[in-house]
Order: sequence, then structure tokens, then C-alpha cells
Amino acid sequence: MKKLISIVLCLGLVLSLFAGCAASTPAATAAEPATAEEPAAEAAAPATEAAEPAAADDDILIGVSIWSSTDTLGSQCKRILDAAAEALGVKVMYIDQGHISEQVTASAETAAAAGCDGLIICNSASAEMTSVINTCDEYKMYCAQFFRVINEEANPSEYALASSSPYYVGSVHENEIDNGINLVTILCEKGCRNIALEGWEAGDATFLLRWEGYKQGIDQWNTAHPDDKATLLDPQYGGTTSDTGRATAEAIINANPTSDALIVAGGGGDVLVGALAAIESLGLTGKIDVVSTDFLPDLDQQLASGAMSAESGGHYADPLFAFMMVYNAIKGNYAVPTDGFLEINFPYIYVASPEDYAAYAKLFVDQLPYSADELKAMGAMSFDDLKATAEKLSIADVQARHAG
Repeated sequence: MKKLISIVLCLGLVLSLFAGCAASTPAATAAEPATAEEPAAEAAAPATEAAEPAAADDDILIGVSIWSSTDTLGSQCKRILDAAAEALGVKVMYIDQGHISEQVTASAETAAAAGCDGLIICNSASAEMTSVINTCDEYKMYCAQFFRVINEEANPSEYALASSSPYYVGSVHENEIDNGINLVTILCEKGCRNIALEGWEAGDATFLLRWEGYKQGIDQWNTAHPDDKATLLDPQYGGTTSDTGRATAEAIINANPTSDALIVAGGGGDVLVGALAAIESLGLTGKIDVVSTDFLPDLDQQLASGAMSAESGGHYADPLFAFMMVYNAIKGNYAVPTDGFLEINFPYIYVASPEDYAAYAKLFVDQLPYSADELKAMGAMSFDDLKATAEKLSIADVQARHAG
């Protein structure tokens, strides 16, 4: 039935996909599904009421709707998701949507047209999830968010829809407010008092939470140091490419020549690459303290040169757990609640020196933090065990698990 639905929907999408390809902004594109060979362990938990008969692992296709599967953070996410798909013996399909609202919502339709049994998605604005969840409900496609969560107070309608949906499994996300507080505190402790801010897309759900954290961090510092206050400038937005990130950083610095720090809020890594290039071209490397979220591959060099002061990251395994939640829902191992949803709070790793990054790189860059056997075992974990596994991930955790 799902294959027949996908054929019908695919015909309806052909014209819109061709139109998107002709646009000046790149349209969402789907990669060929990556296949895997090892069968996953069978779990005996009861199936959900909404579930169809559990699919064989080699018939399962899970879509990944992501801003980019090729930039710094996106490629790291793809690497661990490919490893998980191989360990479980399922297929995965990537749909790059650039955090452009029309492409975010269309990505769910693209996944349904391809016959996906499940979808994990890094949306931009929470309002997009109304369309995404409705599509998933219509085509019985399980869905989970990664790097994102729907806030009940800010988006009550979307939250209610997600809570009642039999196919919206849940969310894996970071504590972005704490992340923002921590990064601002690092800058204030380094002596920065005029802090500029570069976001990536106005209204992005994660950016808004980080921004709230930055503002709280400033308020906390100023309350504790009334005679030595810091200021945070309003954000300017640098998109998700290095070129736009560079142009925005140059504009910020030129308009605010007394700025002694720049927060590059995120956006996948390429925005930061552009911002650092702008600072270097202006001869200000080491004179403007830079903090960001999303590790660069050469972060150790950037820290050693003084180009970067600190960074939070190491969270590329976040979508792995959304993937496992959807996989277990497809298999009938997790009952999907219709009065709420499953939620995992994923930890950040903070580095502020080349030594910090060296320890991280050994365990998260040179290798994955989970072995094939560990990834396969996640496919048979209860949700509580999966949640506990995610929330304890750290350099020390990997060292302990891989000690021999």
C-alpha cells in the first residue's frame, strides 16, 4: 500500500520538483538510498495501535530531511547515520532543504513519495511542523525531529498536533538556553564587553533558544558585575553558506568597530568558516574573541591561532537517536503516545583549548563514538535505555566504553 501511495504522490510532485530545480536557491534534493546488509536484532515489545505489520529490516527506508548533508556538521551527521543504517540493515535517503521553509515542508512529501517508512527532520521554524506532521499522519510515516523541539508556550497549536499524532514519535534536542548562557559567560570571563551576534536564519527555532540564552547570560553577568557590564548587539543573519557568513561578519564589524567579541550562533559550520575569513581579512584575528556552536574540522588550529576562543559542539550524534526512535516505532517496539511525545535532551561538549579538542578528535573524529555492535544494540533498546545512552555521551563515556 505504501508503495502505491508513493507512486501516486510522486506523480503529483514531479512538476513542483522541476520548478524547484530551476529556482535560484537550490531545491531540496534526495540522495540515492544507502543500503545495508546486516539484519537488526528482533525486539519483542508490543506494537503500537497505529502501526502496520512490522517491516523486514531490509525493506525499511528512513528519510533524513536536513539543511545540508555536505557541510561540516551535516556531513558528520550523515557519517553516523550511514553507520547506523548499515548496522541495522536498513536504507536511508537524504533530502537537503537548506532550512528554506517551502523546501522543509516539501521534504516530507518527497520522503512519502519515495516510500519512506519514517522520517527524521531538522526543520527551521516550528510552524513548518504542522504540514510535516499532517503529511506523516496521512501517509503513515513515523517522524522525529533532531536538533529541534516544539515549544508548548511559543507554538501551542504545533505542540498539540505533535502530541496527538500517532506518527510523530518525538524529538532529540540540546539545552540551547544553557548553551547560550555558557558561551556568553566564557566571553565575559575573557574580558569581552561589546559582543556582536551573527545568526543564520531569522525565526529559526534553535537560534531563538540560543539567543535567549545569550541574553540571559548577559543579564546574569551584569547582575553580578554592576560596575563592569557587558552588552549584546542585536543579531544579523548570515544564512548557511561561508560566503554569506563572511559578508555578514564584515558588515557587523564595520558597523560596530568597538566590538571585542563575535558569537557565530551556528548554521552548520560554513557560516563560521566565512566569519573567521572575514575577521582574518580585516586583520583582527586574535583581537576579536569568537565563540560558536558546531565544531569545525580544524578547530584545534583555530584555537591555537587565537581565531577561536571556545566552541560547543560534538552533538552530531543527536540525529542518530532520532533515527533509532523512528526505527523502533517502525518495528513496533515503541508505543507512540497520542497525549505527548518522546523526548531526549542531548548534551553538548565544550572545548576551549587545543588540548580539549585533541581529546575530542581522538574519540569523535578519528572514529565514531559508537561501534557497529553498539549501534546495532540501540535498535533493540527500550526507550528509557536509549534515552539514558544518549544523555550520558561525553569524552569520558566513550573512553570508558572503548577502554580496551
